[in-house]
Amino acid sequence: MRQIRINLFLVTAILLSIGTVMIYSSSSAFAYESYGSSAYFLKRHIIFMFLGMIGAVALMSFDYGKLKNFTKPFLIFSILLLIAVFIPGLGHSAGGARRWINLGPISFQPSEIVKLALVFYAADVLARKQSEIKDFFYGFLPLMIALGVCILLILLEPDLGTAVALAFLIIIMAFIAGVDVKQLGIMIVPGLLAVAGLIAMKPYRIKRVMAFWNPWNDPRGSGFQIIQSMVAMGTGGLFGVGLAHSKQKLFYLPEAHTDFIFSIIGEELGLVGTLGIVVLFAIFIWLGFRIAYSARDLFGQFLAFGLVTMLALQVIINIAAVTGSIPTKGMPLPFISYGGTSLVYSLASVGLLLNIAKHRR
Repeated sequence: MRQIRINLFLVTAILLSIGTVMIYSSSSAFAYESYGSSAYFLKRHIIFMFLGMIGAVALMSFDYGKLKNFTKPFLIFSILLLIAVFIPGLGHSAGGARRWINLGPISFQPSEIVKLALVFYAADVLARKQSEIKDFFYGFLPLMIALGVCILLILLEPDLGTAVALAFLIIIMAFIAGVDVKQLGIMIVPGLLAVAGLIAMKPYRIKRVMAFWNPWNDPRGSGFQIIQSMVAMGTGGLFGVGLAHSKQKLFYLPEAHTDFIFSIIGEELGLVGTLGIVVLFAIFIWLGFRIAYSARDLFGQFLAFGLVTMLALQVIINIAAVTGSIPTKGMPLPFISYGGTSLVYSLASVGLLLNIAKHRR
């Protein structure tokens, strides 16, 4: 298990190094044009990476079993943060959505904190109520109520993608814990119908779906971003045009340093570079599941499984979106995309995984 911890640390360090280089490469032109400094996003990324590392080390330094006493307070605190997003002067709006809280020079997304809080709460509930897990009202319903409250607040921001990802995560954790499939079906079918209704209610969501089917129907509107992403990926070929030589980052591809950084990697480092990223994430996920399997108790197993599954879902959704495999969704690529709260959350997850591995059975 010591070797697994070392390997997980090394894979994370490699991903962080690649992310740091690619954030500077993909953001330098935009940062200079917007803020007068080509290293603006790089500096902020390094600060958040340092904070995330401090958090990871702190989470490694004690027995994770003690966290069971704080799952409910942590969940309540994260829900209060979601509510605080809607308080004028505290919540920050951008791109038509209120997803951030401003604290002076630092802003963060409460939805990222909710991911961690829900994983903690789900792991605790599923482990404590294992003998009654098939009882709908005692074992399954409390978890669904907590999930429903969080999803409702996230939908009000609005952020449909994060809400759907959270629902998938908790349902997968419940399935692994042994919840009756019929009970899951009761939640999944209405949930899918609700997602379809939410898409139909918002014209911009319908445009995203239509752009997914054929972005060339509106190449200067809803299809612009995915077309530019495909151009970047296709231009890179097998070995790429060379580090820092991307043309799509020069104000052609929106969000080049955040949600669509994988496209810039494809352009600059080619298919070899993107496959290398995929392999690194596959190793990370495999190591995470090994840690979950060898955890000393059910709480540790469910906690590790939930953390790895959430990161895996983010990787799958991000790469699928930038390659046109699913409708575009603003979700960062863990350890690589620019995004302070997401980076801190990802590193906190690594710290917890290393903690669980350290206290294995």
